[in-house]
Amino acid sequence: MALSFPAGRAGTKDGTSGGAGDGSEGGTLRKNGTPRDSAPLRRKKNRARLRTVGFLSPWLIGFSVFFAYPLIATVYFSFMHYNQIKSPTFVGLKNWKYVFTQMPLFGPSLWNTLWLVVVMVALRVVFGLGIGLLVTKIKSGVGIFRTIFYLPYLAPPVAATVAFVFLLNPSTGPVNELLGHLGIEAPTWFNDPHWSKPSLVMLSLWGIGDLMVIFMAALLDVPKEQYEAAELDGANAISKFRYVTWPSITPIVMFAVVTGVVQTMQYYTQALVAGKLASGVNIGPGSVIQPGYPDHSTITVPQLVYSMGFQNFNTGAACVLSLVLFAIAMAVTLLLMRKSTGLLTED
Repeated sequence: MALSFPAGRAGTKDGTSGGAGDGSEGGTLRKNGTPRDSAPLRRKKNRARLRTVGFLSPWLIGFSVFFAYPLIATVYFSFMHYNQIKSPTFVGLKNWKYVFTQMPLFGPSLWNTLWLVVVMVALRVVFGLGIGLLVTKIKSGVGIFRTIFYLPYLAPPVAATVAFVFLLNPSTGPVNELLGHLGIEAPTWFNDPHWSKPSLVMLSLWGIGDLMVIFMAALLDVPKEQYEAAELDGANAISKFRYVTWPSITPIVMFAVVTGVVQTMQYYTQALVAGKLASGVNIGPGSVIQPGYPDHSTITVPQLVYSMGFQNFNTGAACVLSLVLFAIAMAVTLLLMRKSTGLLTED
């Protein structure tokens, strides 16, 4: 006896029903054979997408206004001649050629910036971690030591730099007077091209309180059970740090290094103020500050960006310098975040 099916619901070869009832509420099949969503389901998904975009809108607005648009504008003006008065005119790669082949201070400023990135970031991480370890081991008076180490970080950059230049003044500074009483020949610090960058590093180490707090939180978060197990296995202090502490705080060290690289690539205020104070030049209203004293040893790329963009009104060259900084910072960050070559591990 032949099988019969109701009208509009044709039977398939394997006995299943096809047509409009295939896995959807009255929908039809797409070209790839999957059922289309019904109208109520599509409206529900659209509402979910709009809700997601609504929650993301603060970040999207901030990203677009403060990162995407400035980056696109910087790339645009790097190919333009623009003095902030007349309309920009296209000049192709002339700004790039000028920066890399004709700008005399580009080489010294880039070298000083990279030197500070390597030396300053490394020493800040080491000193911050060391002070964090020291404070976590103190049994009494922890609050006092935390306050002592953290207070210098709260000092404004200009005020801290002025104080350091005074302390390291080669003629009247108390540091050189103390070294003289001890029979040690004191350097001229910010007045010596060989000591100016190390002096800036000392200034940054004085305000190490931010990294101290971050590393203290990471060290206190290491499970004590792991230390107890290491002691039962006969591990000494170095082994416990290597096999217990370091793997636990590696992500925090990574965070400190990456943020330190980004901040040092933007190093501006302390180097500019220290150079001008050490030079003895009076800074008055309308005076043009030429950075880099002594002998361009403290000039950094951000100082050169400001000088080219807002003193010489060469916006194209300033944008090229900014893009060079951005590219170097991105390259270093990506290198550090690679598991095979950076600080991160496979675990």
